[in-house]
Amino acid sequence: MHDSHSMFLQDALAKALGADRVTADRATADAHAADWSDAPRCVPPLVIQPRTPEEVARAFAVLAQHRQRVVVQGGLTGLAGAATPQAGEVVLSLARLNAIEAFDTTGGTITVQAGVVLEQLQGHVEEAGWFFPLDLGARGSCQLGGNAATNAGGNRVLRFGTMRERILGLEVALPDGTVLSMLNRTTKNTTGIDLKQLFIGSEGMLGAITRLVLKLEPKPAAAQTALCALGSFDAAAQLLKTLRMRLPGLSSFELMWDDFMLAAGEVAHLKPPFATRYPVYALVETLGDAGDDAQRALEAALGDALEAGSIDDVIVAQSIDQAKQLWAARESVGELLAATRPHAAFDVGVPMDAMERCVSMLSASLRTRFPAQRHLFFGHLGDGNLHVLSGPYHDEAALHDVERLVYEAVSDAGGCISAEHGIGVVKREFLPLTRSEAELELMRKLKTLLDPSHILNAGRVMP
Repeated sequence: MHDSHSMFLQDALAKALGADRVTADRATADAHAADWSDAPRCVPPLVIQPRTPEEVARAFAVLAQHRQRVVVQGGLTGLAGAATPQAGEVVLSLARLNAIEAFDTTGGTITVQAGVVLEQLQGHVEEAGWFFPLDLGARGSCQLGGNAATNAGGNRVLRFGTMRERILGLEVALPDGTVLSMLNRTTKNTTGIDLKQLFIGSEGMLGAITRLVLKLEPKPAAAQTALCALGSFDAAAQLLKTLRMRLPGLSSFELMWDDFMLAAGEVAHLKPPFATRYPVYALVETLGDAGDDAQRALEAALGDALEAGSIDDVIVAQSIDQAKQLWAARESVGELLAATRPHAAFDVGVPMDAMERCVSMLSASLRTRFPAQRHLFFGHLGDGNLHVLSGPYHDEAALHDVERLVYEAVSDAGGCISAEHGIGVVKREFLPLTRSEAELELMRKLKTLLDPSHILNAGRVMP
């Protein structure tokens, strides 16, 4: 963007929003040049920092008038490159929209602005005896608007669902500057097309989420945690089925293959949990009462599985500290991502009955084709979400080859190429592997209908 246009635009935005809401400051622009993905950094000419939802809409109205492209940013923790600016785009950051507006402590709903950080919300509601169950490693940085825009999943989808299940209402700023308010606060609402669903998981293609009404759960009094060592994926799938039947409080079932455990131990400096290495490990969590009953129920279910030979060994945490130690390997993903750069990080959905076949085929293909790289498998088994971390790749062509190999295998298994991180720019060309031409065409029509000038998050998601 040439300087005179940039200055002209800055003036127009300053008039509409106030001079302190828009900046060309180099240090600020640098801080908004990339998300956590490996998409190439790009320093934007301007950063817009609205403080109210209404100001987001007003900024869009100005940008639409100037046909100026814009990328919306939340906490920048995305791994698909959706929030990394592209050449000629200005940035609109939602970070200052960080107010918790209303809290119904009787009904368990809360109205928040899009820039509220996940961990901030979790702490706020827990003080009043409520619980927001969405949880992921980026909890200290990711924002609720971004969680909704990507339909974030995380560690407890098995019991509480994805972000979509937590949202009762939304407010959205449309690319033409219209405010679309859908701030429903009731669980049951059958009044025509549920428009909010268009914006959840669509990665800011159609509008920017500015406010959310979220549904809370009663705060569990305690968590029970165990780490199981297993001889095969089949044994893990069987264990999951058994535990689902026996433990109504089952909230997490995280699967880690042996190579992942080994690598996590190295980067996070962890002692091996068991004296022997096993092919697969399952991290199990139940949430419920503080009494001994929940702990006893978990111990009884795992004791029976041990006796039946379906698990080989188990550690049941006896304290909060020990539970944290058991979670430490699974929580080391951030360090692993950093240690494996430049990497291919996959977040795919695979039907449960195809998972074992898909993993063993992928594992063998990756080791044969890319023997110099590390290929680590882990995932949220309860919801069929498999993560693969492969790298480092210093060659762009090899990176592309590994992506095609993994996405084609997932497509053949009847899965989807993104379970929770979204498409962004990183997976854009592979979207037709999981969506039909008719689906893609309808997405294009929706985009054109709501954003006729294609100024908002252009070039993301759609091939």
